[in-house]
Amino acid sequence: MTDVASVRPAQVDLGRAVERYQQQTPRSRAHFAHAAERLAGGTTRTTVFFEPYPPVMVRGEGCWTEDLDGNRRIDFLANYTSLILGHAHPEVNCAVTEQVGRGSAFAAPTPHELRLAELISTRVPSVERLRFTNSGTEATLFALRLARAFTRRDKVLIFEGGYHGTHDYAAAAASAGIPSAVRGTVLSAPYNDLEAVARVVREAGDDLAAIIVEPYLGQAGIPVRPEFLHGLRELTRGNGSLLILDEVISLRLAPGGAQQHYDVVPDLTTMGKIIGGGYPVAAFGGRADVMALLDPRGSGPAIPHGGTFNGNPVGAVAGITTLELLTPAVYARLNRLGDELRARLGALFDRLGVAVQVTGLGSLFNVHFSREPIFDYASSRAGANATSRAAMLALLNEGVMLAPRGLGCITTPMDTPELAALEQALERVLTSAA
Repeated sequence: MTDVASVRPAQVDLGRAVERYQQQTPRSRAHFAHAAERLAGGTTRTTVFFEPYPPVMVRGEGCWTEDLDGNRRIDFLANYTSLILGHAHPEVNCAVTEQVGRGSAFAAPTPHELRLAELISTRVPSVERLRFTNSGTEATLFALRLARAFTRRDKVLIFEGGYHGTHDYAAAAASAGIPSAVRGTVLSAPYNDLEAVARVVREAGDDLAAIIVEPYLGQAGIPVRPEFLHGLRELTRGNGSLLILDEVISLRLAPGGAQQHYDVVPDLTTMGKIIGGGYPVAAFGGRADVMALLDPRGSGPAIPHGGTFNGNPVGAVAGITTLELLTPAVYARLNRLGDELRARLGALFDRLGVAVQVTGLGSLFNVHFSREPIFDYASSRAGANATSRAAMLALLNEGVMLAPRGLGCITTPMDTPELAALEQALERVLTSAA
């Protein structure tokens, strides 16, 4: 690796990138202006907005997307890592089409929700019982509620930069409109810093219900340190609190998710994205004794958990088909491609002598416009700057899509040519050819 002292800051002309983007996307620009008259902020997902406006998509196939203006791009974002098989996979489409013909939702169980649950539990043995939801936000909301009910404690510990959805407890540190009483029950600590966590746990004592952590910090592209994750497991056991692994993103790292990769057994797990095969399916589950609080047949008061579309058969068959296609060999291939991509990009940044680096694990990666060590959310912020945002927009102009913060992933339709295309596009951006 090039010595940090010898690298130069990357330079990307934001004005030029914006001008070229606007020239390429006049229909998206008009659509966004119209949408802003009906949708708050012009879109129904804050996470997909960026300046000056996001492209409006009309089609996806494999690892390619097409926007309203006819621009085709290689999609390394894959709806924020959820489309592990790419867009419009033919076997998923076939399963969904057949099920839609039989009915899309019922006020009753279906065989498909059980089949999907069995597939998940077989792969993730810590999930002895589970419940389906429609989003990761709902999954983490109920996992935290379960932890508070089971331990009869109120406080939960989250990590700086952790993303567990947008409910009050997940967003207590960063959102308006959350009661101070809720904020008072949410503790925080830096990621990958076990000593800091131990101090918080000691101070919380018998008030701590759970620690919820992402084994891969999605907002920063940082894998957890193994000793940190194992340390959290020991801290929760000693404290009598529960360990919740948020595997909404990291489940794609292995058949059994990051907990298989790191050999850690949590009390509860939250899941989403890939288990729905491109449809709105998420889940939470874990120890049978904890999940028993949701069982209406129990002797005590059960925690109510409804949802008109929870476990709906359309999403369930999409998830079943996807998981059945994700064999151990497929996971291994995705992870090898991730290793190859990170090596390619690292070599590119060294050759160009620019202050850019790539982090990640398995099929997940993140580009940072900084050469400072990145190990937690605070350190990652140095690499998510104005130059980073300009570069991601310039990449769109070059026919490649990543998240504005540099997040990306590998999907099964990809191979070495797509990795090379990203490498070459980044080189054009970083040498001002974009």
